[in-house]
Amino acid sequence: MTQDTAANTSNTRRRNRLLLALAGLVAITGVAGAAYWRLHAAHFVSTDNAYAGAEIAQVTPAVGGTIAEVRVKDTQAVRRGQVLVTIDRTDAELALAQAEAELGLAMRRVRAHVANDEGLAAQFSARKAEEEKAGAMLDAAKAEFERARVDLRRREALSASGSVSGDELTRAKNAFLQAQASLEGAKAATAQARANSVAAHGARQANAALIANATQYNNPEVALARARRDRALIDLERTVIRAPVDGVVAKRQVQLGQRVQAGTPLLSVVPVQDMHVMANFKEVQLENVRAGQRATLTADVYGSSVTYNGVVEGFSGGSGAAFAAIPAQNATGNWIKVVQRLPVRIRIDPEQLRAHPLKVGLSMTVEVDTATARKAAPDPPEKPSTTPL
Repeated sequence: MTQDTAANTSNTRRRNRLLLALAGLVAITGVAGAAYWRLHAAHFVSTDNAYAGAEIAQVTPAVGGTIAEVRVKDTQAVRRGQVLVTIDRTDAELALAQAEAELGLAMRRVRAHVANDEGLAAQFSARKAEEEKAGAMLDAAKAEFERARVDLRRREALSASGSVSGDELTRAKNAFLQAQASLEGAKAATAQARANSVAAHGARQANAALIANATQYNNPEVALARARRDRALIDLERTVIRAPVDGVVAKRQVQLGQRVQAGTPLLSVVPVQDMHVMANFKEVQLENVRAGQRATLTADVYGSSVTYNGVVEGFSGGSGAAFAAIPAQNATGNWIKVVQRLPVRIRIDPEQLRAHPLKVGLSMTVEVDTATARKAAPDPPEKPSTTPL
């Protein structure tokens, strides 16, 4: 009996020691886990809801026409300035020829205006001289009329006494009437000469307005024709469509012989050398996330064997639900709160991206080190003073 009691006591002590050791191990593990979380893991937020993206360049023609040549195909790498598509040049060449002809015609019209100015000046001088001549003839007609009128009065006064014959009186009356008619004619001629002078002066002023403060080359009429010529020349150059950026051709829709209008989407160029990642973090993860923090990324296409280094560039202006085609209507009676996600843009190291290229839409996993922001975050801007000046 004593031996059994001793054995039980020994087993109990051994079990207690094991339980104490286990409890100590659990406590140490908990403390270590808490310390690890507090000192390290708590400074990281991660998400696998992230995708590679790029600023895709959509290629559209600036002029309409018939597609004459397509030099690229989908998945083909292109360089900036490389010819992608050409449009038939016939219409553009004809438009350029017409614009050049209109420019030449405008320059000739301006030269004609300049040459015509001298002729109009001479014509105005001639009309002015005619006006002066008509004025002199009017003065002579007035003097002749006055002489005939006085002569008629004299003869009429002498005719009562018989000193003047009837024939002489008749001649005096006829001379008076002729002088009167000449006076009216002189008045009409003077008015006509004055009107001709005014018309010549107006014609000269109108012609002078076309060439005032301008030469043959900077005249507004010539400048307008030159601008149309330059526009036609640019339209001709735009029949050759070039790559706006380095990248890979995608979504090619243009075909040979197709009739296109200005602005018709032809294809897209994806700048794969300048990719970024849009990481959709939950709103509860963003408390300590700031621009400038370092991030670590992996792509599903390469697996965990390839790691990218990145930097947080900025945050979207709204959540995905806010910019959805049919945004949620939360002001309803059956509202249920859903945790929202906010897109965060992350820049990738160009050297790593060059070594392991990505494509738009590939799935990514992102982990952001929020501790780096506390060291590198800039000071908040000072609030503007509200004190009135």
